Amino acid sequence: MSDIPGSALILGGGIMGLSAAWAVARQGTAVRLVEQDPIPNPRGASHDHHRLIRHAYGPSLAYLRMVEAAHGAWDLLWAELGERLMVDADVLALASSPGGWLAESRAALRAEGHAVQDLGPAELARRFPALSPDGIADAFLAGRGGVLLADRILAALLRRCLALGVTVERARAAAVDPGHARLRLADGTWRKAELLLVAAGPWAPRLLPGLAGRVAASRQVTVFLEPPPGAREAWAAMPMLLDLSESGGFYLVPPVAGTPAKIGDHRFSCQGDAEDDRAATPAEAAAILALARPRLRDLGACRVLGARACYYEVEPRERILLEPLGDRAWVLTGTSGHGFKFGPLLGLGLARAMAAPALRAGLPGWAAGEAPPPAGLLPAA
Repeated sequence: MSDIPGSALILGGGIMGLSAAWAVARQGTAVRLVEQDPIPNPRGASHDHHRLIRHAYGPSLAYLRMVEAAHGAWDLLWAELGERLMVDADVLALASSPGGWLAESRAALRAEGHAVQDLGPAELARRFPALSPDGIADAFLAGRGGVLLADRILAALLRRCLALGVTVERARAAAVDPGHARLRLADGTWRKAELLLVAAGPWAPRLLPGLAGRVAASRQVTVFLEPPPGAREAWAAMPMLLDLSESGGFYLVPPVAGTPAKIGDHRFSCQGDAEDDRAATPAEAAAILALARPRLRDLGACRVLGARACYYEVEPRERILLEPLGDRAWVLTGTSGHGFKFGPLLGLGLARAMAAPALRAGLPGWAAGEAPPPAGLLPAA
């Protein structure tokens, strides 16, 4: 067991762990990444055809502003990868009652200078014939969103990390020793470095008892669809759809870049365990489709391609936790289903703070959406 000078040890090969490995390695630091499954990990919270990036964040100006910085981080990554693994998509937000998240998002977006177009039922029906306007009390359309091609991103990030000299070890962690920046693996051996990052997704609470009550594994079900015959092109051109019905909202991802359409539940179950089976039951799939049926005119003509469960690690207020575990270790967790968009940005922030320790105290508040980034953390726009 050697302690490599200037070394980093990262547990978890999802978007957070890979992004941190990329950002730290590009500074010249030796990085070892430990992941229990293949990358992309079919059991991981980051595994899927797509994730969304959008500015609408309710009243949270801090996270809204972070999205703009996140676009810059993705642009840097695209340049290094030599490909842009994102498809631009507008954001269509719907609500069955006025006020709430939608109204707060609209106000915040406009306060920050983002164009937001209000849509009444007649305009919704005209512009988006696949939707039923019945029961919609409020709606807006906003730009600058996108569909991130998640699994393709993870695979490309892995290739980039390997090219930068990152060592990737497939092994299961049995225990975390933050004080010594080390991991005990299931075979009894140890891995150690100068800095440890635990980015273990829904497994983090199992390894770090201090997260109990702060972060919970949450079983989330998604259903994948082939659009109605002859409608794939029209569906692919649709915006991402965020339906905020109080009786059970859902989101719809359009079938871009050859992927299926996807429908998922906005609500957190906060039930289950990271080791549970990822197969969704017919009842779970039916419940997701029932959420979308009042909004999608031709849902019955779609072909269901499959359904699966994934596990988020949910923080009650949906805050991302990037926190120190003593002097030599950090945990990055609580991404709550919305963190994927911030992966490269958080990785770059952590890497910068490694190089400039005075910045470290400002990381937790920034990642949690409670404070601006500390001066000097991010490159100038």
